[in-house]
Amino acid sequence: MEVERVQAVASLLSHATQDTIPTEFIRPEKEQPAITTFRGPVPEIPTIDLSDPDEENIVRSVAKASKEWGIFQVVNHGIPTDVISNLQAAGRHFFELPQEEKEVYAKPTSGEGIKEGYGTQLQKDLEGKKSWGDHLFHRIWPTSKLNYQFWPKNPPSYREANEMYAKYVREVADKLFRSLSLGLGLEGHVMKDGAGGEEIEHMMKINYYPPCPRPDLALGVVAHTDFSAITILVPNDVPGLQVLKDERWIDAKYIPNALIIHIGDQIEVLSNGIYKSVLHRSTVDKGKTRMSWPVFLEPPGEFVVGPLPQLVSEENPPKYKAKKFKDYAYCKLNKLPQ
Repeated sequence: MEVERVQAVASLLSHATQDTIPTEFIRPEKEQPAITTFRGPVPEIPTIDLSDPDEENIVRSVAKASKEWGIFQVVNHGIPTDVISNLQAAGRHFFELPQEEKEVYAKPTSGEGIKEGYGTQLQKDLEGKKSWGDHLFHRIWPTSKLNYQFWPKNPPSYREANEMYAKYVREVADKLFRSLSLGLGLEGHVMKDGAGGEEIEHMMKINYYPPCPRPDLALGVVAHTDFSAITILVPNDVPGLQVLKDERWIDAKYIPNALIIHIGDQIEVLSNGIYKSVLHRSTVDKGKTRMSWPVFLEPPGEFVVGPLPQLVSEENPPKYKAKKFKDYAYCKLNKLPQ
């Protein structure tokens, strides 16, 4: 096995007598959650009821949260609870398989960019530090882009659970894109069209953060913004998501059956900076495994994203370059300037 998986490291440490973790997992002090998490009273991340019969109210709430926070939670979103619990059960089952069975789905080592498959580290870390988590990546939509070699065959329910979730999550995505458009005074289809329209790719990622002996020193995922347009995330009941708000790292409250919505870089670009891509990170737990199921809504690689012409004028020139999504992603993954 070429890469040491965090799950394997955690398993070994669970039998150790001392609470220690390898130095490559210890974040610099300026990133350590014990030092940097804000413990005072904080405003809660906005929660929006998507079943509100007053669409204007939803639009207002989505636009406000996307401008001020870049993140919000949605309830009554229309995805049945059993669809979500089946998705979660299938993902948990995969990560409980023996290591060699999971490695069958490992990402190919050749080539550039994010690869579908089972993996550990994602972005380059210039200091050689590692994140406390493993993941599985694969597209769930559109059907023309699905690569089933990266979909686990065990558990047998895995494929059906993901295909059913994909069907419902697309409906939520359409509602969010529409609200984001209307919230800027644009026609309802504009934001989705600007991010790739019907060709938008839905990339499922399962994050697996095993118990960590020193959660005060490690991070499951370091601070980042998503390079997607929108991210729609299902968490498990172990909290860990933190967002940077007013220069403070604050905890996202766990709300049963809610979805967590991140505004990603492409929406910030399309809106010419009106909507904000949220800086967030993930902490880990000493005794419990934390998992999450984000779906990243991404333009196809060749699709060019830039500020919407309706939002650009002489008084308000474009703040971002228009570029192919694959070039944007390459620069971001390799820590190159955009």
